[in-house]
Amino acid sequence: MVTKRKSKTETLPNNWNYEATVSQVEEILALIESGDLDLAEVFDQFTVAVERLKECDRFLADRQGQVDLLIESLSDEPDF
Repeated sequence: MVTKRKSKTETLPNNWNYEATVSQVEEILALIESGDLDLAEVFDQFTVAVERLKECDRFLADRQGQVDLLIESLSDEPDF
């Protein structure tokens, strides 16, 4: 079975929030660590956490690209 991998350039929803997503991952990890879930639920929650971390990675990579472009544009400015 071939799974489609999401592109790093895939845009996140307009209402997506980095801090809220990190908080959600932390909550999932606490739930997993609590030991209150059965094994199937642990795997399901782990899968959700991994997807949220991929979103964070895409967000940070996008912002890094923006910063790199800004820095590059500074070096392209003529000297006065």
